[in-house]
Amino acid sequence: MSEVLLRASQLTRRFGGLVAVDGVSLELQRGTVHAVIGTNGAGKSTLINILSGELAASSGRVELRGTDITRWSQPRRARAGVGRSYQRTTIYPVFTVLENCRLAAQARHPRPWAWWADADACPHSVPAARDAAARAGLADWLDRPAGTLSHGQRRQLEIAMCLATQPEVLLLDEPLAGMGAEETERMLALLGELKAGHAIALVEHDMDAVFRIADRITVMVNGAVLASGEPQAVKANAEVQAAYLGGAE
Repeated sequence: MSEVLLRASQLTRRFGGLVAVDGVSLELQRGTVHAVIGTNGAGKSTLINILSGELAASSGRVELRGTDITRWSQPRRARAGVGRSYQRTTIYPVFTVLENCRLAAQARHPRPWAWWADADACPHSVPAARDAAARAGLADWLDRPAGTLSHGQRRQLEIAMCLATQPEVLLLDEPLAGMGAEETERMLALLGELKAGHAIALVEHDMDAVFRIADRITVMVNGAVLASGEPQAVKANAEVQAAYLGGAE
């Protein structure tokens, strides 16, 4: 069986009287892509925010390699190997591709005492940044200002910045959003390459892409899990078809 890197048990998040995430459990295994799908407002991004540590759970438990990290902060989870990307682009447009990746890599190897040192000569963050950019398909764009990249390349850069922190778990929130067919193909190829060494959670609305890349799918409706399993089983589920795949709002 695949190694479980991140496990969520009965996660719940309440905002006053609104239950945004309602008793969700899932496992992210190394070597697999676990897609989380559902209509807008189903609780997908809130779940990712809880898993990454940006949002505290009202109840439930999160484990990383068997260690309870439920109360860990987002920076501590990131240093322990949990990386994430966002729905909206979070790059620094005026910085180069390499500089964006280096800044991300510094989160894993902070050196606040070395204020006099040249950041471009850091023996930890610079090699990590170059490697991450190469893995994301941006090795030929290192000196290019991030703001001049195409939309698809910017999404690749976000993945590269995530990889620069050397994570084992990748939490990706709509990485295909706004992409054309060619850009989507490049991103799917990248995810296929990355999953061998990572556990990937993928929030995505492109169902064709989801059913091509996902090893397991969890469907959320109104904050709760409607169904979870292998893609074909989920696709054939009558409740899923009625609530989501069939186009019902």
